[in-house]
Amino acid sequence: MSDNLDFIQDAKQLAQSLEKQTATSWLSDFRKQQLALFSEKPWPSRKTEHFKYNNLTSLVKESFNQSVDKTTTIDSLDQAAKLSELNADTLVFIDGHYSKQHSSIQENKITFYSEANDEQQEFIINQLGQANSAKNLFSLLNGGLTQDGVLLEFNKQSSDKPVHIIHIGSAAAENKTVASNLIVKLDELAEATVIEQFLSHDNNATTALYNQMTQCVIGNGAKLNHYRLHLEEEHTIHMGQLDFWLNRDSQLNSFHVGLGGKIKRLDINVYHQQSGSHADLNGIYLAKNNQQVDYHTNVEHRVANCTSQEVFRGLIGGSAKAVFNGRIHIYQDAQKTLAELSNKNLLLSNKAEINTKPELEIYADDVRCAHGATVAQMDETALFYLLSRGIPKHKAELMLSFGFINELLGNLKHASVADYLRPILAKLFEQSV
Repeated sequence: MSDNLDFIQDAKQLAQSLEKQTATSWLSDFRKQQLALFSEKPWPSRKTEHFKYNNLTSLVKESFNQSVDKTTTIDSLDQAAKLSELNADTLVFIDGHYSKQHSSIQENKITFYSEANDEQQEFIINQLGQANSAKNLFSLLNGGLTQDGVLLEFNKQSSDKPVHIIHIGSAAAENKTVASNLIVKLDELAEATVIEQFLSHDNNATTALYNQMTQCVIGNGAKLNHYRLHLEEEHTIHMGQLDFWLNRDSQLNSFHVGLGGKIKRLDINVYHQQSGSHADLNGIYLAKNNQQVDYHTNVEHRVANCTSQEVFRGLIGGSAKAVFNGRIHIYQDAQKTLAELSNKNLLLSNKAEINTKPELEIYADDVRCAHGATVAQMDETALFYLLSRGIPKHKAELMLSFGFINELLGNLKHASVADYLRPILAKLFEQSV
């Protein structure tokens, strides 16, 4: 219990030190409110359903009360951070701080919270206040620690140039905490592509706690193509949340990649607020060694005539543990809903573990819904077939593992993202099988 209190006290101490250097005094009351709620909220235990399979030992056994120096720099972007064929507006953040040196903004409307006008400030506060913190106390921590953030605004006249946001964690001499915040706003009939990418430098001597929240408001008839690529090193901890708010006839296509870490926890919420909206939610997660990775998805069908398709696939090797909890909630008034969820997992070792829990909560009677989950080991028949054709066992296992997720990569709208991910994932598979 004392360890939990130490973590909460560290968070308060960090918030106080950050408040002295903030450029967003108009968010001070909100930060204090969120931090107070965080302090009062019970700490998750193995009896807390929403965190039942999460081992939070790494959080409470280490100190995370250190802020990050704004002057931290890197010589150049790692080649791995570059999606050269994307031709995007690029925003680079090093340890949560904007790096003008490595960024390139040419066409899209990008506003930092510290530069927001009165109308934008009101929108930001209202949107942050809508964040679903009922189950996840780390969204409250994000609200208490976030000093600045980014507001992306798109309308139907906006450029079709993607926005690529790269978060890089630098190597540090001591543990650190980085809180960041992003709001994406699409006006009526707008179309946008946003790529969030998370990277870190390998430094096993220290642990980084990343706490990131993204809110996406998709207007009537608007379309958002969204990618979330978690490629941090395995010594990192990431507690993240994404909320998507869909309106009349709006469309969401969101793709996720998550590599395991000390703790990697992502909560994804999709809210169908007006009829005619559609959401595609797809993802891949890979954990090895002693890593943890956890995806909790929640799709809320609040109104009639909306559709959602969700496919997540996991590969777990070594002694790693993965969690997938996919919930579809259909309200009484959400007639004519079509919602489907599929989660398939492949265990690459006898010590690997997956806890998968698809959920359907339906209160309407005129709906079409399906959900399913599978957990399997490598197909011995397929492996034998490849071996009989003279393919070495290691390469055969690599081919079967990669084939398990390649379909999802092949369906990506932006081929350059798939081309970027394939060699990274193939290298990791080679180390895991």
